[in-house]
Amino acid sequence: MTAYTYTTSPPRKPANPEKPKSRKAIPAAVAAAAALSTALLPGGPGWQGAVVLAVFTAAVGAWVLTPLDDTWIALVAVAVLAVAGVLAPADLFATLGADLVWLLIAAFVLAAGLTGSGLVDRFVAVVPARARSVRGLAHLSTVALVVSSLVVPSTSGRAALAVPVFTALASALPRMAKALSVLFPTVVLLSAVSTLIGAGAHLVADQLLREATGDGIGFLRWLVLGLPLAVVSSHLAAEIVLRLFTTREDRRERFDLRERFPPRGPWTQTERFAAVTIGAVLVLWCTEPWHGLPPALVGLVGALAMCVPPHRVTTGTALKTVPWSLLLFTAATAALGGALVGSGAAAWVADVALSPVRGAPAWVVLLVVIVVSTAAHLAVQSRSARSSVLVPVVIPLAAATGLSPAAAVFASTAAAGFCHTLTASAKPVALFSGIDGVPTYSSRDLLRLSSVLAPLHVVVVTVFALLVWPCLGLVP
Repeated sequence: MTAYTYTTSPPRKPANPEKPKSRKAIPAAVAAAAALSTALLPGGPGWQGAVVLAVFTAAVGAWVLTPLDDTWIALVAVAVLAVAGVLAPADLFATLGADLVWLLIAAFVLAAGLTGSGLVDRFVAVVPARARSVRGLAHLSTVALVVSSLVVPSTSGRAALAVPVFTALASALPRMAKALSVLFPTVVLLSAVSTLIGAGAHLVADQLLREATGDGIGFLRWLVLGLPLAVVSSHLAAEIVLRLFTTREDRRERFDLRERFPPRGPWTQTERFAAVTIGAVLVLWCTEPWHGLPPALVGLVGALAMCVPPHRVTTGTALKTVPWSLLLFTAATAALGGALVGSGAAAWVADVALSPVRGAPAWVVLLVVIVVSTAAHLAVQSRSARSSVLVPVVIPLAAATGLSPAAAVFASTAAAGFCHTLTASAKPVALFSGIDGVPTYSSRDLLRLSSVLAPLHVVVVTVFALLVWPCLGLVP
């Protein structure tokens, strides 16, 4: 039950055998050439900005149109900029040592220790045993998945942890199998916004915001802003799944799952130590303004403690769960985003993009950002890549319209977490679409869900951005 791997990149779409790979790069090359030609425009971004824009456009095209690895594309892009002299090598290599990269490493080691202790299995399994109805089961499972987002820094990892629980529930309640198969990945993806470490895209967005404005969002502030949205959007999604994939008779059915999920007895010493370690780390993360210790340093100390007996994981075992490819991708895209902002290319793009809505109220611009970010998963499948594309443009766009860059970036990143339309849109969706021996959902079911959930997601994020987050200190 505990064997899983962490990754935040969705599976690549199968290559189209009717279209040679070389032809897929043609639109990207044409777009990059067009971007380079902007240097000749009066009032354009200049040669340095045009070069950055061309490389960025080519990278986005390669992410969208080719089966090449996302990390490889990002590294090639920043290497080209460094060779061209647009990006200083020191700035490129410094991104890999950013504190958020260390925070992500520590979070994965902590998650490995927590999982190895058996505490995650105990928590995930005990919640369904308390349910007595389909609605109760859906919302209790939602609570468990939202709580798991606070300690497991990977949507794929949490989805993998939930698969054994789902198969047991599908066996006990076969009529509910499709609804539960839709519910689990949906909540896993929507609840990731609860914390800074919930998805690699959050680290990318925070790092780009920090480089552009000198101030990021930080762990505690992200938790205060993101957790309410995660709770509301996840439970709303649970209700929508119930309405779309169960009947009234199904929802009225009563049952008792205690035999399927029996009590596991007293906590073991390993589980108690793991709970104390992760609890201390979470408390220190949330009280950073009081003690002044950076979250990355707290995470590092906690990760080191988690690899000492009586904890069951060793340093080597825990480090094997760290998605090093994601770390390199995060560092490379941070450097690419910094080049976009530093060269003035992002400001020029934002100015051009702003022209259709110039003079419009700031809330209209914010709504456009949320809608575009929600729809972005149809073009860019990787959640981290979406933030890498959107955030460098959103920051100058927000500044030009009088919006708070932090508010616009947070709204964009929260909206970009929606990726439920296609099986290939996210790894958790793909994972639950093909479980052996258990009927799940079809592509038509996902489109049906997305047609209702996507507009609701836009409304919920907009309401939070305009009404809720200002009360929590993030004024747009």
